[in-house]
Amino acid sequence: MQVDFSGTEGALAENVALEMSRNLERYQFLKWSQQAFRNLRVVPPGTGICHQVNLEYLAKVVWNHQGVLYPDTLIGTDSHTTMINGISVLGWGVGGIEAEAAMLGQPIVMSVPEVVGFEILGALKEGVTATDMVLTITEILRSRKVVGKFVEFYGEGLKNLSAYDRATVANMAPEYGATCGFFPFDQSTLDYLYVTGRDREYLDVVEQYMRTQGLWCDNCEVSYSEKLTLNLEDILPVVAGPKRPQDKLFLAQIPNSLPVSTFGEDSHLPVKNGDVVVAAITSCTNTSNPYVMVAAGIVARKARKLGLKTKPWVKTSLTPGSQVVAEYLKISGLQDDLNLLGFNIVGYGCATCIGNSGPLSKEIEECVQSNNLLVASVLSGNRNFEGRIHPSVKANFLASPPLVVIFSLSGTVLIDVTKDPICEDAQGKPVYMQDLWPTTEEIAEIVNKFISRDMFVRKYSDVFLGDAIWQRVESKGDVTYSWSAESTYVQLPPYFTEAETKQKNIEGNALKCNSARVLMLLGDSITTDHISPAGNIAAESPAGKFLLQSGVKEGDFNSYGSRRGNHNVMIRGTFANIRIKNEMLSGVEGGFTRHYPSQEVLPIFDAAMRYSEENTPLVIIAGKEYGTGSSRDWAAKGTLLLGLVAVIAESFERIHRSNLVGMGVLPLIFKDESRSMFSGDETLTLYGEIGARKEIKCEVRKSDGTVKTIALVCAVNTAIEVDYLSCGGVLHYVLNRMVTGQM
Repeated sequence: MQVDFSGTEGALAENVALEMSRNLERYQFLKWSQQAFRNLRVVPPGTGICHQVNLEYLAKVVWNHQGVLYPDTLIGTDSHTTMINGISVLGWGVGGIEAEAAMLGQPIVMSVPEVVGFEILGALKEGVTATDMVLTITEILRSRKVVGKFVEFYGEGLKNLSAYDRATVANMAPEYGATCGFFPFDQSTLDYLYVTGRDREYLDVVEQYMRTQGLWCDNCEVSYSEKLTLNLEDILPVVAGPKRPQDKLFLAQIPNSLPVSTFGEDSHLPVKNGDVVVAAITSCTNTSNPYVMVAAGIVARKARKLGLKTKPWVKTSLTPGSQVVAEYLKISGLQDDLNLLGFNIVGYGCATCIGNSGPLSKEIEECVQSNNLLVASVLSGNRNFEGRIHPSVKANFLASPPLVVIFSLSGTVLIDVTKDPICEDAQGKPVYMQDLWPTTEEIAEIVNKFISRDMFVRKYSDVFLGDAIWQRVESKGDVTYSWSAESTYVQLPPYFTEAETKQKNIEGNALKCNSARVLMLLGDSITTDHISPAGNIAAESPAGKFLLQSGVKEGDFNSYGSRRGNHNVMIRGTFANIRIKNEMLSGVEGGFTRHYPSQEVLPIFDAAMRYSEENTPLVIIAGKEYGTGSSRDWAAKGTLLLGLVAVIAESFERIHRSNLVGMGVLPLIFKDESRSMFSGDETLTLYGEIGARKEIKCEVRKSDGTVKTIALVCAVNTAIEVDYLSCGGVLHYVLNRMVTGQM
């Protein structure tokens, strides 16, 4: 859902109505899927975020199948699937490609990972939140390069962390780079399962199983590949930003994190550099944790008593991850306090966290754009990559829910909230952060009084039913889906037609790719948001032009995320992020490149199609941490459909590397410092045998005729991945086996 309406009592109903009207075709597809497949159930829209619903209701922890007990495990097509590790269910995110193959019976295959032990000591100090803890842990672990590794938390400090706190830490495993961040089972886990409505008799079985199997946490000595230690008492209030979730800042450091002097003059304007234009309490990372949500409510209550208001240029919103959150905020009276500051509930979903923050007011948008202002968002989300939250907002800070409220009152990030006044009350008296910040005792009193088991049982009693609008949605088709050629949302994908004609450079295990061109020359930390954005579609972009030509009005574009069922839109959106920087073009931001044979600067899609007409294979050259962020499979699908044979980078993030292999695109890693030699005008010839960590030769011919041969390494981990690449991707592999009776 998107935050089109906010700050009013009617915002929720208006956003829900828009969500249903915009996404009707997609919901019809889901309705058809539910009736067509016997082992598929759909939690209807408007219920919450999948990870939080899974945590609070769906997860079993221990399964009982015909008298056989076994531990719950999970894979999910979103990177924050890892949240479930907070209650001792081993799970992680995979791309949609890998999940689709698993649904068809293909096992999930991986190398045995290293396990990093992360010892937790002590307890959080007064005034420090679980959000501060997870942002601190994210900084630590990202610097230790834990990509592809499991992290297990242990130590005497675990007893001071509730299951809510643990889920917050487990949620952000993608941000610190690990495959998962696992917490062992103990009494806190058992208590959480009971409070959230699991049956007592069932929990007796769970407890007995965990103790019998040696899975109950008893602080026994465990051997780890590597050990780290963090004393919770050392953690201070922090945010992360303005571009990456691992970039932790103490509150006093925030004002100096922005290069405001390089942006437009603002003294005469109603909106200024550093102003907060989006303040959003959002995401399962934090809305699943009642302690930080109640803390936000108490800040709002204290602000209300002082007669404070949010600044008029701040767009405020609250999007809980489940309806339980709305229930306890309502009965505690905290929602009334939040409403008066504009934090009305506007929907149940990812919203601002995924980039669906909706439009700013026309006046603010024009002021920011026409004067080149550096404005900010503050959100309780898990990602703040460039261009993700809102295309006009260049600085984005991750913060706890109570800090989101604080910054909505200050209206700027250019003050030190630890010592400067936040704002003034009705009498002109300065108000400081300490005047509003709740104590641990105040938070616990409300949590203990208003959050109950009955609340969870009641809210999840009919979770698969949905509201009246969902119930009226009709499915299309019977055993097979009725495709519509006119649909701009759901189209029959081309992966078994175009894909076969595009990927001709791998035969068996042999790679032979002649005279490939560089489509983009990219730097470090290129995210899947850079590769395949999920947010707004600009009218002047290739995707926007396609929709206009298809008869869709600009106001009905919706988002890239909502158009994922239409490859015609998504291929045009690949590398279309307005903040991506192609080093082949000096001083240019956005999805453009140089078509070297003609020297024309073109949108990525247009250039790729021209190269396709010329039968020229393509590669991407990138730096470290390529594909970090969301598990977005369209970042790999779009890469394939643009005609990319390979992506050559200094390192890859786990899920995107797997997605590339799953789509038949070869990920390659520089063996040395050769990345720095590229300018983008080169042609590349790649040859060699594809295999796990095998060497590939790359003959690089510069525009001046000089030639150099460099060594690359196949970023392929298992023998089965070689088979996937040989077949043109995992779906080709699985379907070939099904057709030949091997599955």
